[in-house]
Amino acid sequence: MPQGFQIGPLTIRYYALIILTGALLGAWLSSVEAKRRGKDGNLIWDILPWLLVGGIIGARLWHVFTPSASNAAMGLTTKYYLTHPLQILMIWNGGLGIPGAVIGGALALLVYCRATKQKFLEWADIIAPGLLIGQAVGRWGNFINQELYGSPSNLPWAITISPAYRLPGFETVSKYHPLFLYESLLNLIAAGVLLLIGRKYKEKLYKGDIFLLYLVLYPTIRFGLEFLRLDPSPVAGFNINQTIMGIVALVSAALLIVRHTIHPPKYAQELEIEGIDISDMQPINHEEEPRDEELTAVEEDDRRDDIEESGPADLEEPSPEDETHFPED
Repeated sequence: MPQGFQIGPLTIRYYALIILTGALLGAWLSSVEAKRRGKDGNLIWDILPWLLVGGIIGARLWHVFTPSASNAAMGLTTKYYLTHPLQILMIWNGGLGIPGAVIGGALALLVYCRATKQKFLEWADIIAPGLLIGQAVGRWGNFINQELYGSPSNLPWAITISPAYRLPGFETVSKYHPLFLYESLLNLIAAGVLLLIGRKYKEKLYKGDIFLLYLVLYPTIRFGLEFLRLDPSPVAGFNINQTIMGIVALVSAALLIVRHTIHPPKYAQELEIEGIDISDMQPINHEEEPRDEELTAVEEDDRRDDIEESGPADLEEPSPEDETHFPED
């Protein structure tokens, strides 16, 4: 299967084009979601370069520090990458870890929000469904590179892997589970779930809930699919990807439960009107105490002072008709 095409001396890799297409589709969906939430959708296109740079750096570093068993067997270990740093830059050969992409992208978004005085959790909620769309599309780059396939399978939808891309010990096996396809479809479903919940329960959600739900759904998907993967990333005897995904899913689910039961966010009780926090204001008491009809002593003194300052020239004898009679107590 061809992995790219030539334009003069330049080689255009399908893998890179697919990743870019996924990023653009995810950004478009995020801009639509931003507008629905009353935000400036054009900000997404300002954020996108930050996310791409942070995500690619994080994804590549995750691959470098958690190499798969097959890469380690070929000598592509962390030590090799650190002693051959130019190899780290060759991302078109594959080797991008989605957990690292999420971490790097989140850090880049945090820096952007701090620099532009935006709210991180709001934008994380906006971007989360689009991120899943980008991941769903990007996984097809693994199909082009004939990587991220599962265990041998005779199912009708099993894919054929060329001999050059088969793992050691499976040279004679041609058909495998299309693990990339499973993850792509499940990511699309998860994106739909986030969009549905964000619309149906928007009055009950706190800032950051959609992002936390992403951190439940995607790690759960990845945790389950790791059981079918032939080429895990062992660290100290553990499948590091599966272990971390399981921990992230559990912690995120616990945070969602806690913030909706015993410990809601601090701002949950605050009422914000046009960005003004009025949580410290006291309610107005519309039931006023009845006033006596008579002037208070202080008001009477003020009245006398005004009369004295006006001078005798301003005083006139009241006519009998103008006299005001006050009832006696």
